[in-house]
Amino acid sequence: MTHDAPHAAAAPHVDAAPHVDAAPHGGADPHGGADPHGGAAPGQDSPPSAHPRTDQERLRRWRLVLGGQGADGTGCSLSGADAAMDRTLEALYGSGGGDGAGGSATAAGRSGGSQGAGSGARSGGLGGSAPQVARWLGDIRTYFPTSVVQVMQRDAIDRLGLSALLLEPEMLEAVEADVHLVGTLLSLNKAMPETTKNTARAVVRKVVEDLEKRLATRTRATLTGALDRSARITRPRHRDIDWDRTIRANLKNYLPDHRTVVPERLIGYGRAARGVKKDVVLCVDQSGSMAASVVYASVFGAVLASMRSLATRLVVFDTSVVDLTEELDDPVDVLFGTQLGGGTDINRALAYCQSQITRPADTVVVLISDLYEGGIREEMLSRVAAMKASGTQFVTLLALSDEGAPSYDREHAAALAALGAPAFACTPDLFPDVMAAAIERRQLPIPDMAMHQ
Repeated sequence: MTHDAPHAAAAPHVDAAPHVDAAPHGGADPHGGADPHGGAAPGQDSPPSAHPRTDQERLRRWRLVLGGQGADGTGCSLSGADAAMDRTLEALYGSGGGDGAGGSATAAGRSGGSQGAGSGARSGGLGGSAPQVARWLGDIRTYFPTSVVQVMQRDAIDRLGLSALLLEPEMLEAVEADVHLVGTLLSLNKAMPETTKNTARAVVRKVVEDLEKRLATRTRATLTGALDRSARITRPRHRDIDWDRTIRANLKNYLPDHRTVVPERLIGYGRAARGVKKDVVLCVDQSGSMAASVVYASVFGAVLASMRSLATRLVVFDTSVVDLTEELDDPVDVLFGTQLGGGTDINRALAYCQSQITRPADTVVVLISDLYEGGIREEMLSRVAAMKASGTQFVTLLALSDEGAPSYDREHAAALAALGAPAFACTPDLFPDVMAAAIERRQLPIPDMAMHQ
């Protein structure tokens, strides 16, 4: 997220805050130029007020948005909880709030006057003290709802360069954990001291367990149905006939005079129902830009591995390839087995995945990558073509996250689409449907806006 304005674009309305409903300070409200709660924006005409308290409330909200420093023009002073909220926002979005990350505030909102003037103007900042940052994290959780807290945490890491402080246990205990924080922790894994690793694993486990609760039940139900359908056969034994589907498939053969259906085509349940029906290979790019996708892929990998009808393999890669299949019983172990960052060699990863395929017609390979290839492009494409020619279902996801399509290599995406493997961004909620379609060998449910050919 780019923060050209100090604060307004960073967070949505803070409707759950105890005293302020406007977005956190700095510039225009993200939903438009007017005060979202009824007050006219500066420079706009407002109707004559018959309610002085309403006008005062508007001034209070504008004061919190603009940040004070005598330049907001409201003439409104803050006290109590409002003043405390103002200090938490000033620490991050004040005129000095971006210095730690090399950023700079603009002249709007909380930036105050011109920067670098040496005028002694009030400036924000959290300093380099982990306890001080931990207290600040506690404060923002007091004043803002979880969704806004997560945005502000990411802003603090980006603007103030606080990644190193995440290595402090007291810092980790204070943060509001989410997928983005897990990605940051994984990127710091190798530099993390032993005293912090237990706390970091607890944070990651909490996020993983929340994701599993959200995704596991629907994923298993969707894929179980797909596996049952994929296993149906047309020459079943009598005890294996699926009478409901058989009758529906033969309704065109209904004989009114005899009041019966002639079953020209029988549909039954496959005898393979008790064994492994499909092999799934998740091939995941662990370059730094794919952090959220790595988290979701690890969770889905663990869910798929728990299904006895699937044989699931999880492979992560940068310029080297690591098979994490043996760790799939615990997605936290999977995540700490990754190493975010580095280059990308998709061809090498696909070569390994191809070598693991023993039943091409019953295998689904899912490549999750932004397709920036550092290996041999022609070989990568030829491997995809060879897998598809052998009967393997090949799915290409530019991302597996809620963040939409990332930056990606459009030339490679177009080449894969020409091979019949269109690349698209997939949300976690859509992933079960994508896998079900691949298992049943039917058209993938690609969102129109997400399809990239």
